[in-house]
Order: sequence, then structure tokens, then C-alpha cells
Amino acid sequence: MKKRRLISFFLFLLLALTLQAANKRFTLVIDAGHGGKDHGAPGAISEEKNLTLKYALAFGRLVEAKCPDVEVIYTRTTDTYLTLHERAEIANRNNADLFISIHINALDGIHTARGFQSYTLGRGETTGDKGLKMNADVAKRENSVIFLESNYKTVYANLNGNAPELDIMGEIIADQNRERSVYLSRLMQQEVCKATGRQNGGSHQNNLAVLRLTKMPAILLELGFISTPDEENYMNTEDGHTKYPMGFYNAFIRYKEKYDNSIDVPYRVGAEGRRTPPAEPIRAPEPEAKPAEKKEQAAPRQKAATTRKEAPAAPPKAANEDRPVFKIQILVSNGVLKAGDRQFKGLTGCDFYEEGNYKKYTYGASNDYNEIYRLRKQILDKFPEAFIIAFKNGKKMNVNEGIREFKKNRQAGR
Repeated sequence: MKKRRLISFFLFLLLALTLQAANKRFTLVIDAGHGGKDHGAPGAISEEKNLTLKYALAFGRLVEAKCPDVEVIYTRTTDTYLTLHERAEIANRNNADLFISIHINALDGIHTARGFQSYTLGRGETTGDKGLKMNADVAKRENSVIFLESNYKTVYANLNGNAPELDIMGEIIADQNRERSVYLSRLMQQEVCKATGRQNGGSHQNNLAVLRLTKMPAILLELGFISTPDEENYMNTEDGHTKYPMGFYNAFIRYKEKYDNSIDVPYRVGAEGRRTPPAEPIRAPEPEAKPAEKKEQAAPRQKAATTRKEAPAAPPKAANEDRPVFKIQILVSNGVLKAGDRQFKGLTGCDFYEEGNYKKYTYGASNDYNEIYRLRKQILDKFPEAFIIAFKNGKKMNVNEGIREFKKNRQAGR
């Protein structure tokens, strides 16, 4: 009975925290691993604590410059020692929406390994014997900083990954956040490896203390192996300093567009209260092909074009404006786009409405919400940020009110 009351209380607390989070700016906490007396893994020309700070600050400044609706909080901005508990507490105290901890991997002895990895909270049962051993090594190394803390036995009493009973609230929060953490971890693997060209070391799970103590979606990044000379060298280059943060940022933007429901996606409110275009992923410029290469590259591009998936046909325009008309908002522009513009990505029959100084383009229109819902699913590969809006008598209305009216009309047989 007592345990049941505790679970009910924690569920109520979780709901209250969720409702509170919906009314504030998106808060990102960036944690530069190690610091101060905790040097982290040593390399031949650098130390982990310095590299993690360098990359944490570069990532944070990129977000601050391009996402005015995001509050960035750093666990440290200088060579300062923080306990794992203090790092997590910074995120918890600020009701963070996301926690990202940056680290550098290492192997002892003469062993060599390469690859960018990301970790979420878990036990790694599905990674196989080799992966499980690798995960155990990472957990042991990253959690070892605990023993620098004088009261570690009290603070980290529940961190035994083999214990049959784990902290109740930690389990509830972990269940709520695990899906989002894993999603971001996979995005990081895609975007960072694409930006840097580094080997994909995979997305993993383990019982890492700094993740276990946070109460929001959280991941730990291992940028590469400081014990492997070519990986350490790259992490100390200007190219690495530019492209790692680019990859972090692109993954973060994709994550935020999916999960940040505090304002209408994909449009953002600027510092002066104006609607501004969404933050776009950053891509490195493509190297210009040499004259001899251009001819060879033309054929593959042409072949790819012939196998491209046909764009779904837009449904007929809804005739009854007296009822809610549902549309899919796909993009925003400062001016009018011509039919066939490449920004439509092959979609035809797109329309727009004006709001503020922008032309907001839509795809499809129907009194049947379910029809538009299905149509949106068909174009998510082209416009993953697309969302449904509603109009009535030519005026934009609250989409939830539109859905309620649609259901009411359907039940009445109208």
C-alpha cells in the first residue's frame, strides 16, 4: 500500500512538472565532462577535460546564435571540478528539457579503437557480448569519478546496475524519457558522423551515473578515442572544432522540431516577438567537382532521379468553408514561390496564406481531418516538421477546436 501511494505521488509530480515545462522556453543543459582535478582520459597531446570544454562551449554558442527560443545552460565554462551529482542537479534545478554530456573515449594499453558513440540510460542487454563488455568499460571509466567525492556511498547508493530494486522515481522518469533519449542518440550518430566523416561507433545503453541522476531526456557523447593518435589529432584540428558542433546542432534541431511543443512548429518566435523562419540544419559546403569528374557524376544523379518516389497527389480542395478545413503547413517564405519551386520537393498543388510578413505554404485541404492526417504521413519523408492547421470561413482557427467540431459533425452524421 505504501509503495502504491509513493508511485501515485511521483506520477502526480511528474504530471505537474510536465505542465510547468510546457509554459517555458526550451532549456538545454550542456555538460563538459570532467574538469579541475578530474582530468579524464589522457592523450598524447591533449587531455579529455580540455577537449570536452572546448566542444561544449562551441556547441552551446551555435545554439545560442541560431535558436533564440532556447536557453542554454552550461554545467561549467572553465576548468572546474564538479561531481556527477552536481552536474545532474544543475539540469534538474533548471527544469531542463534536455541534458547532453560530452566526453572523449579511451582504451588502455596498446589496443586501438575508433568511432563516435552515444549512450543513453540502460543496461545494454541487446548489444551482445562484445558490446556489453565495451559498455561495461565505458560505464566503469565514466562512473569512476564518483570515488573522488567524499560522500559517494550515500549519494550514489542506488547505482548498482545488478540490484533487483531500483529507485522508484528514477524508474518512472527513466521510462518517460528513454524513448526520447534513444531517438536523440540515433540522430547524433547520423548527424555527427555525416558532418565529421568519423566512424559510426553506434548508439548504446548503460547505467551511467550522470544520466541516471537527471530527470529529463539525457545522452552522453563519446566523440572519439583520445588513445588512438589519428582520432586525437582530428579532435584537436580546426576542422573537428567546426564539424563536431555542426553535427550536434543538426541532431538537436531535428530532435527539438519533433518534441518541443511549447510553440507552433516549425516556426519560431524571435527576440522581438516576431515570427521568424525555423532554425535550419547546417551543412558543410560540397567540394566543387573537377571538370573531369562532372561528366562521371551526371549519370548516377540522372539514374537516382528516375527511381524517385512519386509525390502523393493532393486531395481536392474542400468545398464547405462553413466547417473546419484542415491543411498541412509545410514551410514559410519571405515571398511568393513559383509552382515547381525546389522548396516544394516535388509536391504540386501547394497553397499559401499570409501571416505577419510571411507566406506560409500548405499542402492539401479537406473537411475530413482523417484524410489530412493520412496525407501528412505520406509526406513526412519530405517535410518531417509538417503539421496540421485548421481554417473556418477563410480564417485560421485553433486546430484542436477544429478537430472537436469535426468529430461532433461526424457523430451527428453531417
